[in-house]
Amino acid sequence: MSFALIFVVTSVVVVALAGFIKGVPWLFYGLSIVAVVVLFAGVEGYIDGGWWKPLILLVKRCMLALSLFTIVMFTGALSRESWLGVRLRSIRSELSIVACILCVGHVCQYLVAYVSRAIAGSLDLQTGASICIALVLFVLLIVLGVTSGNAMKRRMKGVSWKRIQWFAYPFFLLTYVHLMLMIAPAALLGSEQAIVNVALYSIVFAAYVIMRLYRYEKDKRARLSAEARGGAGGLAAGEG
Repeated sequence: MSFALIFVVTSVVVVALAGFIKGVPWLFYGLSIVAVVVLFAGVEGYIDGGWWKPLILLVKRCMLALSLFTIVMFTGALSRESWLGVRLRSIRSELSIVACILCVGHVCQYLVAYVSRAIAGSLDLQTGASICIALVLFVLLIVLGVTSGNAMKRRMKGVSWKRIQWFAYPFFLLTYVHLMLMIAPAALLGSEQAIVNVALYSIVFAAYVIMRLYRYEKDKRARLSAEARGGAGGLAAGEG
């Protein structure tokens, strides 16, 4: 249930501070970098005390980054006219960059250990597949992170930028596959915590897919309706 709690708290904070995040995004980028550095320092034993250990859950286990990515993706399924949709869309780029920074900390924490196991030949097939997907996710993460900034968006052609950002969809869905490959084995062995996590992640991702498809169909119907009205108007004008 850790992810559920972190996701709810993160969502409340993001909605409440949306204007502040938009106004001073570099503060949040800086805090994200500090969080990653402190995590590395704590894991390596350079920090006394346990005050930094919540970062193991938030950053190393990627709970905070996943929560932010989930908010970003669900924002795309919200109505563009709704108060929440307008508020969250204004900071999608900023949230994506913060999530990317935190996710780099997660990747770096696990990469060395799993690469070492792969070289030693001690990885099972399922974990190996999960790591391969993680590498694909890391490449997509870099591409999406670099192009999420407003400066890069202004330099790129609108069509090219939208095509690149489309990769956010396979990134999000591959994230679910990666999670399932990592926790499903424990769930199959009867771990209650793993079973809860499988159910929770499945509900979240299924809800997103349903909402996004609904949004797509609704936008499509609205576009076709607008085109039909425009065509009718043009015909009437021609007849007149």
